[in-house]
Amino acid sequence: MTTHTSPNCGPRRNGARPDIVVIHYTAMQSAKAALKTLCDPQTEVSAHYLIAEDGEVLSLVPEDLRAWHAGAGQWGSVTDVNSRSIGIELANPGNCPFSAPQMDALQELLKGIKARWDMRPERVIGHSDMAPGRKIDPGPRFDWNRLAREGHAVWPEKADGDTAQFTANMHAFGYRATDDPDLLLQTFRLRFRPHADGPLDETDAGMIADLAARFPVDANATWV
Repeated sequence: MTTHTSPNCGPRRNGARPDIVVIHYTAMQSAKAALKTLCDPQTEVSAHYLIAEDGEVLSLVPEDLRAWHAGAGQWGSVTDVNSRSIGIELANPGNCPFSAPQMDALQELLKGIKARWDMRPERVIGHSDMAPGRKIDPGPRFDWNRLAREGHAVWPEKADGDTAQFTANMHAFGYRATDDPDLLLQTFRLRFRPHADGPLDETDAGMIADLAARFPVDANATWV
C-alpha cells in the first residue's frame, strides 16, 4: 500500500465512527488522473482509498478521519454518510469490467477494514445505493455476488415476495433516500439484477423481502 495525503478531509462529526463502506468508481481514464483529482484541494473531493487497475492500493485519508466522497444521500437512518463511512474508489471509467487484481485487492482491503471496525457485510454498499438517481457507481459491471461469496457484502436468497411490499422492504433494508417506486426499482436492479428490465415483478419482490428480513438496516450496525 502506498500513502498519498489528500487535504480534502476533516474530523468525523459528533464523534462518529465508521460502520459503512461505500464503493465507487472514479469515472476517469486512469488511476493517475483520479489520484490528482482526489488530492487537489480545489476539487473538494476525496476517498480513504483508491485502488488502481493493477491492484495497487493507495491510501489517501486515514480511516479515522472524514473523507469527502459520499455527498448528499442516505442509508438507513444515516444522512451524514461521510461521517459514518469509509470510501473506496476503484479506478474505472464506468464502462469497463473491473480487473481481477483490482477485485482481489478490494477484497483484501475490505477484510482489514471489517476487522479494524467490526464492519458487518450488509454495511458494504455502493454509491448508487445511498444516492439513487444521483449516482450509478460502481455500476452494473461490478461483481457484488463475488464479494458476498467471500463474506464482504450480502446477496439475496430466493424467497416469496409481495410486490405491494417492495417499497417498504427497500426502506427496511436501507434504501431510504427516495420514496419514488420507479427509482427504487432502478436502483435495486442496478445492484442485484443488472440485466433485468420491465416492470416490478415477483423476483424483485422476493429478493428484497429476503434482504429486509435477514439484514434490517441499522439494527445490525456496530454502534448507534
